Amino acid sequence: MTRTINGHAVNPIGLGCMSLSWAYGIPPSPEDGAILLNRALDIGYNHLDTARIYGVGKNETLIGEALKGRRKEFFLASKTGIIVDGEKRRIDCRPATIRAALEESLKLLQTDHIDLYYLHRRDFNTPIEDSIGELADAVKAGKIGSIGLSEMSADTLRKASAVHPIAAMQTEYSPQTRNPEIAVLEACRELGTTFVAFSPVGRGSLCGVLRDPTTLPDGDLRKTWPRFTAENWKYNLALIDAFALIAADIGATSAQLALGWVLAKGDHIVTIPGTASIAHLEENIARHDWQPDAETIARVDALINQDSVAGSRYPTAQQQTIDTEEFA
Repeated sequence: MTRTINGHAVNPIGLGCMSLSWAYGIPPSPEDGAILLNRALDIGYNHLDTARIYGVGKNETLIGEALKGRRKEFFLASKTGIIVDGEKRRIDCRPATIRAALEESLKLLQTDHIDLYYLHRRDFNTPIEDSIGELADAVKAGKIGSIGLSEMSADTLRKASAVHPIAAMQTEYSPQTRNPEIAVLEACRELGTTFVAFSPVGRGSLCGVLRDPTTLPDGDLRKTWPRFTAENWKYNLALIDAFALIAADIGATSAQLALGWVLAKGDHIVTIPGTASIAHLEENIARHDWQPDAETIARVDALINQDSVAGSRYPTAQQQTIDTEEFA
């Protein structure tokens, strides 16, 4: 079973590469990261997702070096818009900034073509039409194959689509995070835009392996996020354990149930779970062509939803940079 992004057939389950360089746990060495990436291609992954912000270029560098001899075997997505200058971080989607960032990404990825290039966040100081216009020029030049948006609203998607077709919208989506159901999923369907679900297993929490977030290493971003604080975690862990029982009832792992649940929500959806573990890499794709039945989906929906999960997905300051519809 395959699904499409801009006419390209992809496995419904792709690979989010962020944790190979940044954010969660202790990243593997470049050598181990390369082994995982090559294993991913060997077992059927053909959609790899990265971004400049992941390790401030380290992730793009890793993919470029590890897979330079296998570039034709996968659909490559990267992102720009979150710019790091020393200790300072800003959202910048001005045309000149996009142009320079794209050239650097092509260099680090050791390629002359990125299949899908996203604006990672909405730059509220730059008209979205100007940013999309610059990316449209990159499509014409053959440097990118298509344009994507990340963590943006249905309204922004429509404005962007009026300038150039938008191939993909990437936003967090899992049983724990239902915000795309407000408007974005339907807008994507209407416009022919593939919805790319990131963090489909709740940033690792729905796998059932994480029992105590206080044991996460220093620097792991989850230690500062509301759903992982001690106050909220006790409620969320109970949901996670009940979710695991549903998975066991149908002979799936918790991660496989989460992935199947996401894919069952629309045939225009693909998902990109991330991992630094080859065992989890293999587990995630093992049932890429499976979806839970309607009864199981209803059990999940009744258990975990926007009303039952404790805590918002981002701290307040970070949430204010997100241009998405959010549940109150």
